[in-house]
Amino acid sequence: MAGLYEKPSETYAKKRPRYPKEWFSMLAGLTAGHHRAWDAGCGSGQAAISMAEHYESVVATDVSEGQLRNAIAHPRVRYAHTPEHLTEDELVAMVGGDGSLDLIVVATSIHWFDIPLFYAVANRALKKPGGLLAVWGYNYEIHPFEEALHGQLYGALRPYQDPRARLAMERYRALPFPFEPVGVGAEGAPADVDVEVEMTLEDLAGFVMTGSVVTTAREKGAGEEMEAVVRDVMKRVEEEWGGAPTVPRKLAFKAFMLAGRPKC
Repeated sequence: MAGLYEKPSETYAKKRPRYPKEWFSMLAGLTAGHHRAWDAGCGSGQAAISMAEHYESVVATDVSEGQLRNAIAHPRVRYAHTPEHLTEDELVAMVGGDGSLDLIVVATSIHWFDIPLFYAVANRALKKPGGLLAVWGYNYEIHPFEEALHGQLYGALRPYQDPRARLAMERYRALPFPFEPVGVGAEGAPADVDVEVEMTLEDLAGFVMTGSVVTTAREKGAGEEMEAVVRDVMKRVEEEWGGAPTVPRKLAFKAFMLAGRPKC
């Protein structure tokens, strides 16, 4: 999985949307303490730096060294590389030990994880009571261009997609989530949440080109086909843009979220 985000990691850091501050305030209000948090699969740190506004320290981990090289620095965030061979005990120790965490966040990456292993680590590392796990994601459902991006683009590139990413494309409805609900979605029924961002047409194209399905299509020898599809889709988006492509406009990523506590 790490290779999907190594080459475009610098662009990825610039083109991914930032998550609403209100999400982190809401999650912080659901945890009993505010001492230590973990951003698992942190990428370039978009979630970690917002978590650090509410927690004394944040450990942010990722399997991709390229992503970590481009991560956003913050005095309360410690970034750490997590090679794929780490054991459950090693991961628990890396993030602070048993019962050490108030909050764990997985932002748009849990579908890449060894999910049973991660849940075992999360159950051990979260404080009981009071600890919270929150996961969320988004896909190509971006308003007002859902038909072009999710319909046409994703429809054409779906044969090249890593099967794990389909969890995100299906809005985590099939994601196992054996945690006690706290009013923010539940297993099989994630909460619908929007991420409103301002983007230029170039920004949106950069987002599309850093997606895992695009990278996988290129690596499977379908680069020319993929680029032709992207050109057609982005031409359609430009025609529907409703203004100069260099002028930012408000878009809404139709995101989805689950949050819960370890079951006693």
